Amino acid sequence: MKIAVFPGSFDPITKGHEDVIQRAAPLFDQIIVAVGDNINKSYMFSRQQRLEWINSTFESSKNVSAVIYSGLTIDFCKSVNAHYLIRGLRNPADFEFEKAVAQANRQMYSGLETVFFLTSATFSYISSSIIRDVIRNNGEYDHFVPNSVRLPEKLK
Repeated sequence: MKIAVFPGSFDPITKGHEDVIQRAAPLFDQIIVAVGDNINKSYMFSRQQRLEWINSTFESSKNVSAVIYSGLTIDFCKSVNAHYLIRGLRNPADFEFEKAVAQANRQMYSGLETVFFLTSATFSYISSSIIRDVIRNNGEYDHFVPNSVRLPEKLK
C-alpha cells in the first residue's frame, strides 16, 4: 500500500494545500494530512480547529484523512508505515528549504521518499501567513481558503 504523509501546520489550510492534496490523491492509496506544530511559530487557530477544517474539506475523499501529530515527521511516518512525504512548492525559496529538509529526512529514514508538487500558478502566491494577516485585519479571506474554513464574526 502506498501511504503518503502531507505534514504541515495548516494554520489555516489554503486553496494551495487543497490543490496539492487533490492532485496527489490519485497517486497514493492513502494520504494522511498530518497537522503538527512548529515551535518557531505562534498559531492563530487550535490544532483541533485546523484538523476539523481539513476533515471537512476532504470528507468526500476516500483516501485522504487527517490527524494531529507531534515530534519528528519521520517518526510519525514510520509509525503509520508511510514511505512518501508530500511537499508543495510555491517558489524557488520553498524548493531550497524543502530540498534541505528532504535530504536530512532521507539521511535519518532511508525508506522515505519526498515527492514535490509545484503549486498551481493560480494559488502560488497564497500562504497561511498572508491569510492570517488578512483575517486579523478584517479582510476578505474566502477566496484563499477552502469552503470549509469559515470564521465566526468575532474573529474577522
